[in-house]
Amino acid sequence: MSIQSTGLRDTSHVSRVRESLGRRVVGRERELDLVLAAVAAGRDILLEGPPGTSKSTILRAIAEEWGIPFVLVEGNADLTPSKLLGGHDPARVLREGYRDENFVDGPLVRAMREGGFLYIEEFNRAPDDTLNTLLTAMAEREVTIPRIGTITAQPTFRIIGSMNPYDNVGTTRLSTSVHDRFNRLVLGYQDAAAEHRIVALRTGLGPDGGEDVPARLASALVTDAVALTRATREHEDTRQGSSVRGAIDLALVAAQLLNLHGLDTPGEGRVSAEDTPRRRYADVILDAAMVSLSGRLHVDEAAGTTPERVLQEIWEDHFILRPAAAEPG
Repeated sequence: MSIQSTGLRDTSHVSRVRESLGRRVVGRERELDLVLAAVAAGRDILLEGPPGTSKSTILRAIAEEWGIPFVLVEGNADLTPSKLLGGHDPARVLREGYRDENFVDGPLVRAMREGGFLYIEEFNRAPDDTLNTLLTAMAEREVTIPRIGTITAQPTFRIIGSMNPYDNVGTTRLSTSVHDRFNRLVLGYQDAAAEHRIVALRTGLGPDGGEDVPARLASALVTDAVALTRATREHEDTRQGSSVRGAIDLALVAAQLLNLHGLDTPGEGRVSAEDTPRRRYADVILDAAMVSLSGRLHVDEAAGTTPERVLQEIWEDHFILRPAAAEPG
């Protein structure tokens, strides 16, 4: 059922959408309620949080449930007002002159005409004049384009921005007028249990195992991938660690490496220097972590270290130091 046919503020419809979304979005019940309430109330919203915290997942799910377009735009210095609004096709203008038929809608105009969500990632990287164009659309729910006239937004049109609070390279400080027109929601990382469920779901390494992966090995892969990835966020030398996407990739890459090496058991206990199944398994996890996490890990420049060294330390702490501390005696 389309939201256009029921109305944004139809309480029974919003409740049904919430129930359906709860089965698709893992570990984000409160945030889902808040975003859904804001857009159902007719408000635009700014989502602030590190990558991989389900911002676009929540919005895509809402748009799909409501049957409206999800228009994604990457915020950067090249996102000019003309790119946002659209323009006439130059080749057709030469043949036909300026006509409505040869105007190519930009993402803002498309979202307004079709009543969709305009989702702008890295919102604070867009130039000031582009943000001013958005402010007009937010305040008036319409924009005026030379030779085209006034475009009025459909009732379901929303502008939603996202920002990463840990990244200040190439960003600009948003003005008071921008903040005043947005609702704002801060999203942090999910807890360990939620990330475990996400990785199991996205990789297919659930309780019953996955393709060519026995259940015990699948469980170990998910547990270790989540633990190592979460540790990158807490290490003293990191400025920003990896999102759950890193854990997903780590588990998938490690599963392929284990298949290549013919290893079907994770072993038990601490890692030693001997060539044991536990040692071979741990070495595969380290290799997979270097591939999957090193590019997502941003170290503090003052620490004088590298992502690879940080991952080596995290691996040793997880596979050697902690198991050893837990042993009797």
